[in-house]
Amino acid sequence: MDKIADSTGCQLANLERNYLHLKEFCQAQGIELFGVADISAIKNDFYISLAVLEKFDKAVSLGLRLSQSILEEIADSPTRMYFHHYRTVNAALDQISLKVANYIQNKGYAAFPVPASIILDWQTQKAHLSHKKIGFLAGLGWIGRNNMLVNKKLGSQFRLASILTDMPLKIDKPSGDNCADCHACIPVCPARAIKDDPAEFDHIRCYEKLKEFQRQKLADQYICGVCTKICKGMKE
Repeated sequence: MDKIADSTGCQLANLERNYLHLKEFCQAQGIELFGVADISAIKNDFYISLAVLEKFDKAVSLGLRLSQSILEEIADSPTRMYFHHYRTVNAALDQISLKVANYIQNKGYAAFPVPASIILDWQTQKAHLSHKKIGFLAGLGWIGRNNMLVNKKLGSQFRLASILTDMPLKIDKPSGDNCADCHACIPVCPARAIKDDPAEFDHIRCYEKLKEFQRQKLADQYICGVCTKICKGMKE
């Protein structure tokens, strides 16, 4: 029994050590939010080859902060400055994800970096996977009334990327927090898509407003930013 206990203890210590080293590496690249999710229950929903997915049982979730000053310029529609910033942060996340994936591979494990923003179908908001769902499972926050991942410190003012891996890592647990009495995003939503119950978020109204913004040449892809601006996290 002692040998079993010692073996289990060594395995847990190894998971913790790998986790801390990987987190330190990610933070050195500028990452503000880091967590590891168990994806075994959701990976069949991913639009990635099952033959590839078979080897992966977890995902590293990375969050990079948006500029609060650029967000403050947004009134009731996206600005060209925010659109450029949005793309820049996504590109930075993709570059960091590549470095993290190479770090993992150099340790002898598999890694599959999924781009921060690559949508397969905007109307149904279908992507290869849901970064926010992985972020939720990785303990980075909760799904808010604005249908975005909300972090206690940063609100929704960050972008996400995910890296699938089989590296032995400690797994984080979902947050038990929620939006509680904060309803700040409801009155400012230009699409009137946000409801009191997060489950009632109106995806169609949101999508139609995004199309309208694009027709107005406010952005070259479907983004808004209004509820991102207002969602600043929970005050201590």
